[in-house]
Amino acid sequence: MTEEARVGVYVCHCGSNIADKVDVEDVRDYAKDLPNVVLSRDYKYMCSDPGQDLLKKDIAEHNLDRIVVASCSPRMHEPTFRYALEDGGLNGYFLEMANIREHCSWVTEDEGEATEKSKALVSSAVNRVPYHEPLEEKEVDINPATLVVGGGISGIQAALKIADSGQEVYLVEKKPSIGGKMAKLDKTFPTLDCAACILTPKMVEVARKEEVHLLTNSQVTEVSGYIGNFDVTVTETPRYVDLDDCTSCGDCSEVCPITTEDEFEEGLVDRKAIYRSFPQAVPNSYLIDGDTCVKCGKCVEVCEAKAIDLEMGPQEHQIEVGNIIMATGYEVFDPSGAAQWGYGLYDNVVTGLEFERLTNASGPTGGKVKLEDGSEPEAVAVLHCIGSRDENYKKYCSRVCCMSSVKFSHLAKEKTDAEVYEFYIDMRTFGKQYEEFYNRVQKEGINFIRGKGSEIIKRDDKLIVRAENTLIGEFVEIPVDMVVLNTALIPQASQTEVGQTFGIQTSNDGFFLESHIKLDPFRTATEGIYLAGCCQSPKDIPDSVAQGSGAAAEVLSVITKGKVSVSPISAHVN
Repeated sequence: MTEEARVGVYVCHCGSNIADKVDVEDVRDYAKDLPNVVLSRDYKYMCSDPGQDLLKKDIAEHNLDRIVVASCSPRMHEPTFRYALEDGGLNGYFLEMANIREHCSWVTEDEGEATEKSKALVSSAVNRVPYHEPLEEKEVDINPATLVVGGGISGIQAALKIADSGQEVYLVEKKPSIGGKMAKLDKTFPTLDCAACILTPKMVEVARKEEVHLLTNSQVTEVSGYIGNFDVTVTETPRYVDLDDCTSCGDCSEVCPITTEDEFEEGLVDRKAIYRSFPQAVPNSYLIDGDTCVKCGKCVEVCEAKAIDLEMGPQEHQIEVGNIIMATGYEVFDPSGAAQWGYGLYDNVVTGLEFERLTNASGPTGGKVKLEDGSEPEAVAVLHCIGSRDENYKKYCSRVCCMSSVKFSHLAKEKTDAEVYEFYIDMRTFGKQYEEFYNRVQKEGINFIRGKGSEIIKRDDKLIVRAENTLIGEFVEIPVDMVVLNTALIPQASQTEVGQTFGIQTSNDGFFLESHIKLDPFRTATEGIYLAGCCQSPKDIPDSVAQGSGAAAEVLSVITKGKVSVSPISAHVN
């Protein structure tokens, strides 16, 4: 602490964002009488060029050696004012910010409370800033390799974009194959092109690229270091099948006596304990499910390639990278805990992903929409917003549900002679060609009912969907043979744990927290770690691809510099 600090205090109006609730003149006058304060001002926009010029001028004229700015979040403008201090001849770290927008004016309607809390925050800042010591940023070399965590479409896009520049990429995926949820889809809206047709070439390119090191069946278990120099431990679960030797002939699966639920097929059918995830899997090799295999050895006996090793153990990979992209994707809401929708209680109530597998030519029914008894439905209901836009479950909109529901209705109509009913709250067709697709499906004879399907019951041999048709103000009961529940996109169950491993935060809804929701959606608060796809928030495929490319651009902009400035701020016990 300097013996006689000379502190300048600047209270920002932020237009009306702060000044509407905080009496900035009162806060300014209050600050004048605080210890070490030699100058206190208020200004409409401190972050503007004139605001910064005022600060620099005062440093020179009043010999200020510490600065307090009471304004909005330091997440946005702390670098702005640090640069202003440096231009004025001070060390940029002789700055303390009081957040009187997010912490005061935006969280109360009471002007008196907002003003008093602002005074308290400014007083704290004024008392703290004399203790600031001069810090200098240091430059470190950048390791040009990048880690991409998650092999869905976002992670694939990011990895390929970085590899296209000639840089090394480590792509880590916890499942046996890359592809993510998109690999399970049949058609994609609004153009109805085959999901596999547009995804598989990218998956194959990942396997072909020399710059991409693919680690499937693997998870990151430890991360240390900082931007430019991360040390990462990746633990690979044993496949018990050698990737290089396996010819994917399938003889092993034919003799395997153990069956278990097929997670890729959403549990609609079973698979063997030794299996291949799906026909287009990358890597296209069989593997053994260690949780169900009884190690009877029958697969070993028939494997002519000698690719199976039942004693294979987990492997640890130590890798060094300069940047990390998180593309860990999402899960879907499990409606089995909500009895009102009948999932798990009644036959022929399916989720959206299960319906995707029923309509997929490589799915368990060869693309035919069938009921449990093998017959074709005569009436199908599609319900929006199951688990989303709901105070009891997830309050946010899952964003893709409207368009995927419209797609489900189209596919149900295309593949059956059924009467199709679609229950919606609001129709949100926000993307390119989305409204046109919605209009097209309306003309196909789909019955759109504006009202959330509130309950499903069984009456005789029919499923009854109950809802309020808000357009006509009447409750309706629609008898159908099949109900498709379009469930919410939710964060991965391990999201918080994964965030702790990487040192990144989650927001109130459980998704990873970006640096700024509008202006910086790629970066996190941890320098060198970026976000792509649905781990940040629900997205459709085009936006997931765009964010994958954007995250890759952020990484490449760092790599091309060769060096990066590292924050000198660190915590230690005094």
